[in-house]
Amino acid sequence: MTVLAPENLKIETLRLFQDYQKFGKTTLRNRILELNFGLVRREAHHWTTQCNENYEDLLQVGCLGLIRAIERFSVDKGHAFSSFAIPYIRGEIQHYLRDKGYSVRIPRRWQELGRQAMNIRRDYQIRYNRQPNDLEISQALEISLKEWQDIKLAFQNREPISLDVSVNNEDDGQTSLGDLVADPRCKSFQLTQDDRIRLQQALSQLEDRTRCILEFVFLKDLTQKETAEQLGISVVTVSRRVKKGLELLKESMTTEIF
Repeated sequence: MTVLAPENLKIETLRLFQDYQKFGKTTLRNRILELNFGLVRREAHHWTTQCNENYEDLLQVGCLGLIRAIERFSVDKGHAFSSFAIPYIRGEIQHYLRDKGYSVRIPRRWQELGRQAMNIRRDYQIRYNRQPNDLEISQALEISLKEWQDIKLAFQNREPISLDVSVNNEDDGQTSLGDLVADPRCKSFQLTQDDRIRLQQALSQLEDRTRCILEFVFLKDLTQKETAEQLGISVVTVSRRVKKGLELLKESMTTEIF
């Protein structure tokens, strides 16, 4: 990708706009986008520090804003294109983040601690070839174990879990998480929200690795092979953890009902 000095960038962008507004060629528009892609990178980098969204995803969304700015920019009005384009790029990213927003708003301090915990987990995996437990994470963050567990639970419960999520079990056939919490004594659908809350609580009680595998397989729709590759374990281990995790969920939900 070509990188020009700021002054040369302005001159070249202006020349390209004059040609683009005269001929309307896609190649000219793409050249303008390429020269001004740094505007998107800066905005995407800013927003990655404010949320948990992937940088590459924000780049793609920001490019849509940049294209809109290119289509609406007028050379005759005398505006600098960079000043004109930034609100479009920022607005597109903000709109995307609002659409992707979580049901539960997490305090900024907890969000920062959550990001630090991700780094701690990565360092432990590299250094000790394992994931840290809750106590080790809380000690590294210099907070109480109770607060860390509250933070972890908040992140897990940012979005409601659908009871219609498919559970692919080779032995039992296809079922859903809702089947695991079915109450034969329930006479109406009034307890649906209660069931969801109990299910979220049951998931939070699972060992970290088992819960992570269940989330990968059933919530992120990864295959067991893809899950194994992500976590650096065997497919057999994933299969066993899935089966064991579902058994524990079923046991936990059944115990809570009675």
